[in-house]
Amino acid sequence: MPSAAPATVSAHVAVTLAQHIDHVFGVMGNGNAYFLDALERQTDATYTAVRHEAGGVVAADTYYRASGRIAAATATYGAGFTNTLTALAESVQARIPLVLVVGDEPTSGPRPWDVDQIAMASGVGARTYTVGRTDAAATVIIAIEHALAYRVPVVLAIPYDVAAREAGPVPEVPSPVLPAPLAPSGAFAAAAVADLARALAGAERPFLLAGRGAWLAGAGDALGALAEATGAITASTALGRGVFPDSRYDLGVTGGFGAAGAMELIRTADVAVVFGAGLNQFTMRFGELFAPGTRVVQVDVSPAATHPHVGSFIRGDAAVVASALVAELDALDAPSSRWREQVDLAPLRAHDEGDALAPDGRLDPRSVARRIAELLPEDRVVVSDGGHFIGWANMYWPVASPDRMIMVGTAFQAIGLGWPSVPGAAAAKPESTVVLTTGDGGGLMALADLETAVRSAGGRGLAVVWNDAAYGAEVNLYGLKGLAKEPMLIPETSFAGLASAVGAEGVVVRTLADLDRLGSWAAEDPASRPFLLLDCRISGAVISPYQHEVIRVNS
Repeated sequence: MPSAAPATVSAHVAVTLAQHIDHVFGVMGNGNAYFLDALERQTDATYTAVRHEAGGVVAADTYYRASGRIAAATATYGAGFTNTLTALAESVQARIPLVLVVGDEPTSGPRPWDVDQIAMASGVGARTYTVGRTDAAATVIIAIEHALAYRVPVVLAIPYDVAAREAGPVPEVPSPVLPAPLAPSGAFAAAAVADLARALAGAERPFLLAGRGAWLAGAGDALGALAEATGAITASTALGRGVFPDSRYDLGVTGGFGAAGAMELIRTADVAVVFGAGLNQFTMRFGELFAPGTRVVQVDVSPAATHPHVGSFIRGDAAVVASALVAELDALDAPSSRWREQVDLAPLRAHDEGDALAPDGRLDPRSVARRIAELLPEDRVVVSDGGHFIGWANMYWPVASPDRMIMVGTAFQAIGLGWPSVPGAAAAKPESTVVLTTGDGGGLMALADLETAVRSAGGRGLAVVWNDAAYGAEVNLYGLKGLAKEPMLIPETSFAGLASAVGAEGVVVRTLADLDRLGSWAAEDPASRPFLLLDCRISGAVISPYQHEVIRVNS
């Protein structure tokens, strides 16, 4: 609550922020010391220290993806701020709202070590709000409102010579005001919805695809009703899995993470409607997801269609439009196509089980992923770093809903953001097991926050390191083209040993039998068991299907 006693500008920021944000992640420095002091002494917000400034942004990003609630990150000025830029760019690309509270140069002008932080933030797509002595609390609200309304990260800057200035009692300020769900409006939009309803009513093989935007819109029930009314087969993007309530008629994830049989069936659809999905090149299988004769309609809050294969576009909230379509179909008294009841979908969802060992004697990652899936706790949230290995978790580890499979780094094509994802997910879902999937390249890059992951998740934390002693994606893309492989290789590192150094239990996995420790660990009480790291020595010769698609396109 606002304080009646005089407070510093930093206290105005901390107290106002904590009225709307309950978790802050970051690294302390000169530029945010007064802010963190006020946060600790004058608010109930929870602060989690990370060991690298990028990790603060990653943790706040992951917290939102896993909970739907906005969080904050914090860093000092200069080098602290520049360390956040890769993670900040990822959050911009992925449309994740968060507030990054940073120190900044004095109002009198830059010092020798200052940089133009506003320009740098703008360069990666983030807007900066700078607080002053008389408007700090109001500026905080404006920043939160901007982040939530546009689903983007914002930077909240506290000039160094303002941070400790007294600014009087913290004032009462209005709460952020957010826009209502976007509904199609006008005659053209109404006609588009009615036309789509008629197309679905006449479709023999209707298909519905949903992405993370549909989940954020709370469209699950409406999409389930639409699928039932039309008899449609459903699927999701990698970030939207589980959004359809009836998994019996769902093909899983589309694109390179999808099963081959499922992707073949999608190409037979005559009408396909896409809700809340950006239709990037991976979801669309580089243009091969739909057949040329399929009528593709996209429903999204973006200003226009996001792929050239979209034949018509309806701008609107996924839940609103799906409900409107159900109402239109009811008015038409349209019968169900019953397509989903005519196809045995179970075998189409199956992935290759793999072999125990690859020809080079190292583990086949497919069999490792399959065995891990059998042993993982059911109540889990999976957080993923970037790299070739992302296919294994996405193909073999099902999750209950989109907020339980989180890939930080894929939007910006970054690696090294895995370890700091763990504290964000652990704070967002304190009763669930947090499972990190990372490679040896990204794992080493983010090593500063291995300790943070172990400290924050404890016995609810598990890490799977796909250790192939290489940057696997680069080997697959460029090594196969004949480029020198030496820069793509990594000396085999004992992640099990690194885990032990920070209080976790590390297990070197060279055979499938070595994974039995995961089974016994899962049966233990999370309050007393250690953070577990599985150092899986896999073969780099087994290439993920999605990577085969990338190789094909780049050949």
